[in-house]
Amino acid sequence: MRLLPCPPQQRKFDMSQVLKLFVLTDAGAHLAQKLNSSLDCKVIGLASRVTSADIAVASIGDAIRSAFSNGEPIIAVMASGALIRILAPLLEDKMAEPPVLALSEDGKSVVPLLGGHHGANDLARKIAEILEGHAAVTTAGDLRFGIALDQPPEGYVLSNPENAKAVMAALLSGEEAQLIGRCEWLSLSKIQFSDRGKVRLIVSEDVKTAGPLDLVYHPKILVLGMGCERHATTAEALAHVRQVLETAKLSHHSLAAIASIDLKMDETAIHEVANHFGVPAIFYPAERLEAETSRLKNPSEIVFAEVGCHGVAEGAALAAVGKDGTLLVPKQKSKRVTAAIGLMSQQLETPLTESMMMSDTGQKRGKLFVVGIGPGQEGWRSPEVSKMVGGSTDLVGYSLYLDLISDISKGKIRHDFDLGKEEDRVRHAMELAGTGKDVSLVCSGDAGIYAMATLVFELLQNGGLSDAAQRIEIAVSPGISALQAAAARAGAPLGHDFCTISLSDLLTPWEAIQMRVKAAAEGDFVIAFYNPVSKRRRTQLAYARDVLLQHRPADTPVILATDLGRPAEKVRVVPLSELNIDDVDMLTVVVVGSSETRTVKTGDGKTWVYTPRGYAAKEGTRIGAVTGEKA
Repeated sequence: MRLLPCPPQQRKFDMSQVLKLFVLTDAGAHLAQKLNSSLDCKVIGLASRVTSADIAVASIGDAIRSAFSNGEPIIAVMASGALIRILAPLLEDKMAEPPVLALSEDGKSVVPLLGGHHGANDLARKIAEILEGHAAVTTAGDLRFGIALDQPPEGYVLSNPENAKAVMAALLSGEEAQLIGRCEWLSLSKIQFSDRGKVRLIVSEDVKTAGPLDLVYHPKILVLGMGCERHATTAEALAHVRQVLETAKLSHHSLAAIASIDLKMDETAIHEVANHFGVPAIFYPAERLEAETSRLKNPSEIVFAEVGCHGVAEGAALAAVGKDGTLLVPKQKSKRVTAAIGLMSQQLETPLTESMMMSDTGQKRGKLFVVGIGPGQEGWRSPEVSKMVGGSTDLVGYSLYLDLISDISKGKIRHDFDLGKEEDRVRHAMELAGTGKDVSLVCSGDAGIYAMATLVFELLQNGGLSDAAQRIEIAVSPGISALQAAAARAGAPLGHDFCTISLSDLLTPWEAIQMRVKAAAEGDFVIAFYNPVSKRRRTQLAYARDVLLQHRPADTPVILATDLGRPAEKVRVVPLSELNIDDVDMLTVVVVGSSETRTVKTGDGKTWVYTPRGYAAKEGTRIGAVTGEKA
């Protein structure tokens, strides 16, 4: 049987992300700056009317609709009616719509229009407090009872949200409710409770069958301890865990985490089980699990001999629920997987949190995001890179590169390194991730092109890292390289075969560089030269120019692109024979055309560079007939 991921009860929105605040006037932008001191906001302004926005757009309506479609929370300084008309064509499913708030230009009124129970009401109250205004919350349940029954607080899951509307209607019409189970946030509300209430609010870690006026809340008070053989399959792990839960009649909604030994920090099956249930995976050292030996139901000398503790599944479950917790389900074993379930103390008023489970030597698997930020311009930075940086706790990189992403690095811990400390930089990032941090290793251009991604994998292969750093999760995200940026600014010089060559002999012998330059010249490739010169290197580029002149015309276009994507950007096109080494610096990428590369001028006097791919010879085209151009 194919196991599908557990369906979410409703779409969750990350209210900790950078909030987009849409404004139509400079007054609205000024109001946004007040909010930015307390909230992490990015101001999106109408280009024709706003002079101080972070991002200027031609159509504020299109920008709002785009953000809404991407599920991003929206705050707009505009009339409620205007915002409603902008979004009306997109409204379909209230359970999947992000929070939308309208804010008056004087900051006195904050109106949550959509997503009141997805965080909009709470965000409206927070904004109103900052601006000393009024949150115009109109949700009936919030006003009458002080809580939203279909939006339980962190640590609780409503398993049957489809009943919420009928239950709320019954309560608003005067029905009383029974509270079955312990739950402080419900008991302290303004709901009228009675043993005779027709409405039942049930709080339990067990699977429950709900009646039409029942709401079933599952507190996250269970931890699944898990062990497995190396490379156990995800299918077996999921099937076994589901069977353990079903046999014990426990709801998967009450799982707070999956716990295991730190030797399994990079075990795919464990992480897939955690992802399936939407909970974190937390790992403990063998010494911490061994401390639970006296509480184990099934201690094993074989396990102790292999990993240094007498039980992984039971020990991890007990370590996570703490000294006052209990082992609810002893170890159950399939062919290659073991599972046990721990229950936190019923005396605690709140469910388990990640910080509670990690306070006693537990940690998550750290992540290393190796990101390319492009040449530095925000518009050339991919959304994936921005998301990775935004989700990081720490940023590691050359100081200039970290400065270039200051707009998305608020609240992150910076680890600045000088140029020339590449291995120290990468090693530090990997060891930092090994402590459970989510780290972005920041590179300019593309992280995999003459940058740090290759060094990450080289260190993994050659060793010298701690065990924890060897088990981190790694993701590499592409960026716009200097080669691509230069080509785009100049036209289309990479329209046919091309290659890149670094002229730096710090890591590559000069003899090898010479061989590559000669081969590329003979192969008639368009060539992008990285690291063309430095303060001490002034002859390599001249050598490359002279070799190329032996194989292609003197008037071959050469693109010199400096400070791409930055205020001092400069792009020039010169003939190969006139390439002057003194016109090139360390921030310049040099692109030399092939023998087929051409230039063309447009009516505005600009010279564009392109390399034909051969369309003139393709049957059915008119290019050759019109221009006389050879393929």
